[in-house]
Amino acid sequence: MNDTPQDSLIPYDEIVQEALRAVVGRVLGQVEASGGALPGGHHFYITFKTGAPGVSIPAELRARFPDEMTIVLQNKFWDLAVGEQGFSVSLSFNQRPSNLVIPFSAITAFVDPAVDFGLQFQAIADDDLDDEPIVEPGNDAERDVASRITPSEDGSNVVSVDFGKKK
Repeated sequence: MNDTPQDSLIPYDEIVQEALRAVVGRVLGQVEASGGALPGGHHFYITFKTGAPGVSIPAELRARFPDEMTIVLQNKFWDLAVGEQGFSVSLSFNQRPSNLVIPFSAITAFVDPAVDFGLQFQAIADDDLDDEPIVEPGNDAERDVASRITPSEDGSNVVSVDFGKKK
C-alpha cells in the first residue's frame, strides 16, 4: 500500500493564488472607481518583485530595489488604473513623479494595516505558470506539505499562502 498521495491533476495552488490576487484587484478597482479616494483610514502596502515580467518602474528605482520594493498607497498617489492583469499608479519618489506598472503576478504582499488585513503570495511570472514553483529554503517537513495556509501568531488577519510540490 502506498501512503504517498498522488499528484493532483487539478492545479489547486494556481487557482488559489489567482483567487487571492483577484482580491487585490477588486480592492484597487473599488478605489479607482471612487476617484482614488481611500475610505476611512484604509491604506495599502504593496510589495512586488521589481524584476518580474511586465513590471515597469523608473531605472533609478530598479537600481535601488533590484529584487523587491514596497509602495504605500495612502495620501499622495494619482492616476490609479486597474486592469485584469495588473495596475498602474503614479507616486512621488524624492519629489519626482513616477508611474509604476505592476502586474498582479509580481505582487508578493498586500497589507491594509488600518484593519489588520494582509495577504502574502509567491511571485509568479505569467509565462511560468506551468513551471515548478520556487521553494524557499527551510525545513524539509514544511516542503513536503502540498499547500499550507498559516494564520499569524498575533491573531491578525494576515494569511500566508505557501505552495510547494511534494517530492
